[in-house]
Amino acid sequence: MTGLTIALDAMGGDFGPQVTVPASVQALSRFADLNVILVGDQAQIVAQLTRCDAQNHSRLSIVHAPDVIPNDMRPSTALRRSTGTSMRIALDKVAHGEADACVSAGNTGALMALSKHLLKLLPGVDRPALVTALPGANQQRKWLLDLGANVSCDADTLFQFAVMGAVLAQAELGRMPRIGLLNIGEEEIKGNDLVKRCADMLQSCQAVNYTGYIEGDQIYTGQTDVIVCDGFVGNVALKTSEGVASLVIDQVKTHLNQHPIKRWIAKWLFSDLFNQLKQLKPDQYNGASLLGLRGIVVKSHGRADIAAYENAICEAVHEVERQIPTKISDRLEAVLLERH
Repeated sequence: MTGLTIALDAMGGDFGPQVTVPASVQALSRFADLNVILVGDQAQIVAQLTRCDAQNHSRLSIVHAPDVIPNDMRPSTALRRSTGTSMRIALDKVAHGEADACVSAGNTGALMALSKHLLKLLPGVDRPALVTALPGANQQRKWLLDLGANVSCDADTLFQFAVMGAVLAQAELGRMPRIGLLNIGEEEIKGNDLVKRCADMLQSCQAVNYTGYIEGDQIYTGQTDVIVCDGFVGNVALKTSEGVASLVIDQVKTHLNQHPIKRWIAKWLFSDLFNQLKQLKPDQYNGASLLGLRGIVVKSHGRADIAAYENAICEAVHEVERQIPTKISDRLEAVLLERH
């Protein structure tokens, strides 16, 4: 195969091949140099490809996997019982150099554990971080990490997250991103010892553009590009944001559906506003990356629809094109030299 290759865990997520297969077909139409390996139950995959009229696509192949890792399986159990599962085989493709990245909507804990085991961590990384893009003011994307891969962290780990997040953001922004630590206040005296120690480390590091503490209400409106926190805080912040965004959109739809005349007038007068509301939908930013690995792994939301899952594939493609793991490794090496 020429171009780049993505291995998809076709069975992961709430909908499996009903979503992953059509999404992969759409992604192939978007990227002319993309090849896709669909890993999962061959019969189900072929059935969905037939529905998409793509059963003979030249840039698509199938690898049969008889088993699936359940969503409620513990990561430690997944490590022992993953042989023959779609997630394990998709990650193996990356580990053996047969694919450039893996995308899965399956069990997050299992995906992280298997990724660490099969792909290994980059030098200078203690733990991988889960990061996603978020909408921001003036259509400027922001990045939040960690999102739950690491519920508790020490200062060194948060520092590594900041460096890795900066590399990912810089690859898209084309400039040195501004790094902020999520805290309960902007003042230097605020926060726990963990956050304060990390702030001291970032302030003395020339390899990142640290701008200080930010509060929760500044995640989307502040001047920071990358927001760093532990996985417990990050996951709560993300899920709360998704809930608020969905509530706003649903409330607007419900009100307008109850008044057809208002709906017609609103669409005519406020089309730009509705376009902006669409940008708040979490699906627009589906595709969280596991940073810090010797390979590229993108986690899709388990409830993702076809469009959202395609966004996760696109994120994987962009990270391959931008050589994110190599850039993270280079930046961490520079930081290590600077600190010593």
